[in-house]
Amino acid sequence: MKTIRTRIAPSPTGMMHLGTARTAIYCWAVARHFGGKFLLRIEDTDQERSTQEAVQVILDSMKWLNLDYDEGPVYQMDRLERYREIVDEMLKDGRAYYCYATPDELNAMREEQKRLGLKPRYDGRWRPEVAKDKPIPEGVKPVIRFRNPDDGAVTWNDAVYGSITVSNTELDDLIIMRNGIPTYNFAVVVDDMDMEVSHVVRGADHINNTPRQINIYRALGAEVPVFAHLPLINGPDGQKLSKRHGTVSVMEYERQGYLPEAVFNYLARLGWGHGNMEKFTRDELAEVFELGGCSKAAARIDWKKFDWLNQQYMKEADGARLAQLTRERIEARGGKVEGGPDLAVVCDMLKNRAATLEKLADSALFFYKYEPKSADDIAAALADGGREALALFAQKFAELEEPLTGEAVYGVIQAVMAEQEIPMKVLANPLRVVVCAADRTPQIDQTLCLIGKDAVLARIESAL
Repeated sequence: MKTIRTRIAPSPTGMMHLGTARTAIYCWAVARHFGGKFLLRIEDTDQERSTQEAVQVILDSMKWLNLDYDEGPVYQMDRLERYREIVDEMLKDGRAYYCYATPDELNAMREEQKRLGLKPRYDGRWRPEVAKDKPIPEGVKPVIRFRNPDDGAVTWNDAVYGSITVSNTELDDLIIMRNGIPTYNFAVVVDDMDMEVSHVVRGADHINNTPRQINIYRALGAEVPVFAHLPLINGPDGQKLSKRHGTVSVMEYERQGYLPEAVFNYLARLGWGHGNMEKFTRDELAEVFELGGCSKAAARIDWKKFDWLNQQYMKEADGARLAQLTRERIEARGGKVEGGPDLAVVCDMLKNRAATLEKLADSALFFYKYEPKSADDIAAALADGGREALALFAQKFAELEEPLTGEAVYGVIQAVMAEQEIPMKVLANPLRVVVCAADRTPQIDQTLCLIGKDAVLARIESAL
């Protein structure tokens, strides 16, 4: 069996979009499912828009999603000699030719075609047999065009959409090189041919490019790969996903505190299905993934479901790992983790209530940054028996032996409630406001244990 080889080939012109990430996940899954190879190629021939910062975003996004590639990254700008070598061969035998048409000429040609009700397309005016006696204009730098077949049709069996046929009369002689730089449709064919890519998985917006590329494959005598075109991702309103719908950048999800395995899982499931599988690991995806399971209809993103899935992964995550991921976020909020309660323990205690790492950092902050509530808030908490309850609690709490245990602290709380015949809220509210200076706290006995005996007593004393 031929080795399965897939590739993801983003352009470094900005962020890594969720759609590109989903395509990368599917390419990775195809390769892993068949024990093949997954390649990373950086398509950086657009020198005006490509930046090194955008390259780094791609590399960071791949690493964050744990999309391990077997070869690459390969940069197209490092392969210019190879593209020129192929073009020179095509020029020699007529598979390609120089075109000296100026932009003004081409614009006039298209306008005339529109006026006549024709589809705008290059009319072959510089094909060798047409321009045989035509003088080469001075000062015009030519482009190089591929000589597309005049008749017949291009048919391929798309792994998602099934059989697709496009007549060659619908295609024209596309530009394959301009100023020594290959155009997209030409460069990707040479790259995929040289890299022996067996499956080209990409967005459905590339379907129009596919027949052009297949003709170039055939002109080069290369084997045509399997093509799979993925429907685009839409926003909740059914329109193409864009910034107006919310975050569309992969690394922005890292900044917002999502776990990479949750993003991986959600994107993989967005437009692909396998029975009732909703939540799965990378290995589970690789085991069952097939391109035939991809939907032909555009996927519609559901941000609430995205958040819910991330919360499930948060609940399962190890406290030590959450601590590592949350520490910088807490410190960015002014918290001092060093010398405070064990952050792994704190994260374990709080993770069930946190949908993201950012929200986990918010809820954990009071352990590492104590800012007393206002005098009015404290006075309100101490009213209606709260002051007396808190004073008695401090007296009994001071008698506890260290290390503190949740059972011992809860025993003190129960003793105060019984002695003063008060409900839990009369004591719990002052403890939350005075000791924790937080609007919400987890289980109060465990919380006080983590804050520590000395700090609890000092904060109560300052309020009373």
